Formats: sequence, structure tokens, C-alpha cells
Amino acid sequence: MPARFKTPKLTARLLAACCFVLITLSGYTSAKAISFIRDTEIENTIRLFSAPIFEAAGLNIADIQIHIVNDPALNAFVAAGQRLFINTGLLMRAEHAGQVIGVIAHEAGHISGGHLIRLHENLRGSTAKAVLTTLFGGVAAHYTRSMEQAADQAAVNFLDEAGYSGKGLAEFLGTLSKEEALLTGSQDIYLRSHPLTRDRIKFMNDHVATSTLSDKPLPTDVQEAHDRMRAKLKGFINPPSRTLREYKADDPSFSARYARAIAYKLLHQIDTSLALIDGLIAEHPNDPFLYELKGDVLQDAGRVAESIPPYNKALEFLPWAALIRVNLAQSQLEAKDPALGNAALENLLQAVRYEPEMPLLWRLLATAYARGGDQANVMLALAEEALLTGKNSEAKQRAARALEMLPEGSAGARRAQDIQNAAKNE
Repeated sequence: MPARFKTPKLTARLLAACCFVLITLSGYTSAKAISFIRDTEIENTIRLFSAPIFEAAGLNIADIQIHIVNDPALNAFVAAGQRLFINTGLLMRAEHAGQVIGVIAHEAGHISGGHLIRLHENLRGSTAKAVLTTLFGGVAAHYTRSMEQAADQAAVNFLDEAGYSGKGLAEFLGTLSKEEALLTGSQDIYLRSHPLTRDRIKFMNDHVATSTLSDKPLPTDVQEAHDRMRAKLKGFINPPSRTLREYKADDPSFSARYARAIAYKLLHQIDTSLALIDGLIAEHPNDPFLYELKGDVLQDAGRVAESIPPYNKALEFLPWAALIRVNLAQSQLEAKDPALGNAALENLLQAVRYEPEMPLLWRLLATAYARGGDQANVMLALAEEALLTGKNSEAKQRAARALEMLPEGSAGARRAQDIQNAAKNE
């Protein structure tokens, strides 16, 4: 996987923000391995889907943090700090964007209804194992049936105000109703953590039957974004042979060629992958994510110098895209061209403003600073990385070394002291 499509484990800060901790307990060695996919296009797609819903809910989309969980289970949930978590399994199984939008509207209903605050109160004093079990789909449901019904009511209001049909959410509940017949141990996580009742299904079906928006089609750009997202996820997550069976060679659609390009990348058939991407670029010369994918293919193939121009091209369209800047900087550093050192450092400094909790970014920053002989900032960057990855002892040591070299009272020195304090407290 390219750097921006890797699946990092939960960091200590993210765990704290979600009101639970990941620790080793006697008889409970670890929680289910939770990992995330970071991808600018997919995160943007979820924001495209979410923005009208959260606006209707009176929430600021800029305050919502979106996390794509790399897990095949059908699941989505919100956690403290207005964080929206959506599993890849849900995104890949949803046949159209309306189903994902319906789920997002339901989760927005939990936020606006204050259910997270009540959940937090209910969990106060619970063991770490109990909190983990509750949040990640244990047998005990973390929302009551009344909360679910209230979230459905809020969801249809948000959908109506945003101009979306409620059919997607009704279809999703219909899918869950089929799961309900399964044994509890094999039911999908979403069903166990979001109790389903006949009243909920009836409510949604009645809404669809009476709403004037029920037959309103999705905007073309929204459905196209969903198709691309599904193709991308399937291309990277499913075995290439499965992707090539699903997206056949005689399918000329954008999504099919997109998925096949990724499958051939994973098969190391680089020329075939690049031919498909170049064909798409010829038709869509202003699509930044095609240039990003081309850079990823070349970078992963070890052709780092060739990957730099397409990454730069992607950033012409998306100058704010921190994840693309990180990949560009990685190629610039791996090219071992002294002339690219300053450019790599500048890209990383811009990226860290948006992605301060990305361990790889700090590791690359340390490398960039080392190329320039700035040992104080090398130590500071490595201290940041250690803190994010839970290596508190190392973080304190690195921060202490940075303090020895940084000017007293400087911003860097203050940050090194903050790292020492944070590592001690955690």
C-alpha cells in the first residue's frame, strides 16, 4: 500500500479522545486490532456526503473528524470529540451513496441527541475492557432502543433538510433486519451495537412512503464519488484476482479501470497499471487523484524520481492535501538528490500543520532535518514520533536531548517540555 493508504494502529491521543484506553489486561491480552486507512480521496468523499447532513444538524463539518476503519464488518459509530468512524466493510457493501449518507445521518442524530454524553456517563468507572467491548461492538448494546429511534427521527429530519431521500437508510435497516435472524454470536457488529426493532423499520418505511423526496435521485457527482470510493477500496483491500473478476477487462467505466489499475499495481504489473492510469488522465486531465495514484505506483515500484512530477501535479489542484505532500516528501528524500532536501523539508512542514498526529510524518521530518545537520530538530521530531506511538520513555529522552540543543525559551524548547510532561502524564 502507498504511504497514505497504510493502516496505522490507534495512537494514544486518539484513544484518549475516544474515551477509552488500549491496555494489556490479565486474561485479555489485547483488544481487537484496530487500524485505519488514510486516503485523501476517500476522506473527501465522506466529507462530501456528510457536509449537508451535519449542516442540517447544526454541526460544523470542520469540527468533525473522519476515520476510516480497516475492517470488513458492517459498522459505523461516533465517539467523543465529534469523531465519525466508518468501516471499510460498510463502504464496500453499500450499493449506492444514499445508503452511506443514511447511516451518516443516523450517526449525526446520536451526536445532536447528546447520546455520546450519556454513554460517557454510563461508562464512567467502567474497566478498560468494558469500555472497549462497548465501543467496538460487544454483546452489550451501547445505545438503547429509545436512542436508536430518536437518532432515526433526527436522521430523516436531516435528510429532508439536506434534500436527500430516506430510501438509503430504509434499505440499510432492511439489510440489518436480515442479519437479525442470525445467532447473536455471528450477528454483524452494527446490529449488536445499534439495536434494531420492527418499530424502527416501520418508521423508516412510513417515512419513505410519504416523503416527497423519496424518489429524488442522488446528484451525479455524489454517486460517481461513491463508485470511485468503492472501486478504490476493493482494489486495495481485496485480492487482485477478485478485483479483476469483478471489474472485468471489457468494462470501460472509470471505476472499473480505476480498480484494475490498483489491482495491477498490487500484482507488480507496473506498465499495465500505468497504461490504465495514463488513459484515465488523458480523459480527466484535472483529476488530482489520478496523478496521486500514478505517483504511488511509481514510488512503490522504486521509481521515486519519476513519482515526483505526478505528486507535484496533484498538489497543483490540492495544495492543502497533507497526505500527498508527505508522499511527495518521501520520494524527494529517497531520491537522495541534495537539491531536493529543502523542498522535502518545506513540504513536511506544511503537512504537519494539518497532520500533527501522523508518526510517519515526524520520522520523515527527522530525516529531512538530519540532511541539513539540524540535530536539535531531529531530536524534537523523533520525540514527537515516540510520543504518538506510545514510547513514552523514548519520548522523554529525545525531548531532553532536544532541550540541550535548543535556545532557551524558544518555541522548540517549549514544545520539548510539553512532550516531556505529556509522556510523564500518559
